[in-house]
Amino acid sequence: MVHQEKQASSHAEEKTSPNPSSRLAPSAWRRELLAGAVSFIAIVYIIIVNSSILADAGIPQEAGVVATILASAAGCFIMGIWGKAPLIIAPGMGINAMFTYTIVQGMGLTWQQALAVGMMSGVCFLAISMTPLIEKLRIAIPASLQEAISVGIGLMLVLIGLQKGGVIAADPSSVIAVQSFADPGVLVTLLTLVLTCILYMRNVPGNLLLAIIGGTVLAYLFGAAPHTSANVGGSSWASFGDVFGRLSVKGAPVATLVVAVFSLTLVIVFENVGLINAQLNMSGKPGRFKRAIQATSFTVFLSGIFGTSPTVSTVEAAAGISAGGKTGWTPIVTGSLFLVSLIALPVITLVPDQAVAPILIFIGGLMMPAVRNISFKRLEEGFPAFFVIAFIPLLHSIVDGIAIGFISYALFHVAVGKAREVKPLFYIISLLFVIYFVLQAM
Repeated sequence: MVHQEKQASSHAEEKTSPNPSSRLAPSAWRRELLAGAVSFIAIVYIIIVNSSILADAGIPQEAGVVATILASAAGCFIMGIWGKAPLIIAPGMGINAMFTYTIVQGMGLTWQQALAVGMMSGVCFLAISMTPLIEKLRIAIPASLQEAISVGIGLMLVLIGLQKGGVIAADPSSVIAVQSFADPGVLVTLLTLVLTCILYMRNVPGNLLLAIIGGTVLAYLFGAAPHTSANVGGSSWASFGDVFGRLSVKGAPVATLVVAVFSLTLVIVFENVGLINAQLNMSGKPGRFKRAIQATSFTVFLSGIFGTSPTVSTVEAAAGISAGGKTGWTPIVTGSLFLVSLIALPVITLVPDQAVAPILIFIGGLMMPAVRNISFKRLEEGFPAFFVIAFIPLLHSIVDGIAIGFISYALFHVAVGKAREVKPLFYIISLLFVIYFVLQAM
């Protein structure tokens, strides 16, 4: 009932104010600027990481840097202007790996053909977002699974933050090993996490941004920051011209294209539906779901043209939301900073991982209260929710965690004789996820 009231009030806000961000008070402007800056600092790593993954597909890294920046900036502007939500758009981690290592290296497509697959997936996503089906998809997802997705994403942020800050590392004997607290990087990460919590609890204005600045200073004082910035000086418009608009299906087997488009579309749609729904609930703006989805889907379409893997609404947007972002001005600020980064990358790379990682850990903690809304009295409800919470971080994949939770939810309800409690559309979604897993195994 409370959720419905929130939706109704948010819908009313949309109708009465076509541009809710146009009448911001000075304090609200400062809040949105800070939120946009915090979101940018939390997501800026994607410029280097995404271009590196694209390079494994054959896309020149210099061109991949420019493509990543332009696609992210365009996505943020579209989200701000059309979606009017504090969500951040950038090439998705996991989806970029699927683009390179599954579609290109696994299926044998060229990077030009893979870009075409990304654009066609964007067209499919855009078509779905323009119909009532997209709202039906959200409604079909049980409340327990929606809450579980929020918690699972939060735990994934914690895991990413701990790894990014050097607190944990892969270990062949114990899977994950805790690093020595005497290590300067680990010490800086933990001290910055404490600073972040204290600043936030005391409601200090610009708390997350101040924590990032403080963490950066600590990293250099402790000698934990890298001595040289990333080598991105070779980025140029000339190299970008080699990938812009170069998507093509020429020579690609039709069957391979169909499988690639289906798999990528399924991943993109449900990763964004789950993530956007969770983040809009976090920001108190659930009524902006459809516009936010439409903004995201259009950017997926543009990604193929820009020359990068598909974009998504990123988990790091939670940092901006926690910093006070509530309107479309948050992504507009972030998009503007992406454009500035074309000439300021050497400065941006001065912010070390140890200053950003604690923010991700902290945001993950803020998403934990959603677990209290999940009832474990009925195991056919509780166990699928548990699977989502556990498998999103442990499999390091939002879509795989969601898929396992959805399939088990449908299966368990049938097994205990409560099949009629599940919406027919949910069974169709679960079947699509089964097909997705089958295709992955082929």
